[in-house]
Amino acid sequence: MAERNIPEALLLELLDIGDTRYKDSERLWIAMSVADRHDNLICAAVVLEDRLVVKTIMHHFCWEE
Repeated sequence: MAERNIPEALLLELLDIGDTRYKDSERLWIAMSVADRHDNLICAAVVLEDRLVVKTIMHHFCWEE
């Protein structure tokens, strides 16, 4: 997160209001555009276990079609 200049408050906002797409029943991506950033979408790759586990945070993200 530090390398990509994504503060914890932005991560929490992303997890709260970002667009969600599931890979399967346990893995998903949550992404959103941030107006003041110029790196396309930011995205959290997450896993649903007994809690939500954030595996990584990406920037310059594009949804696969």
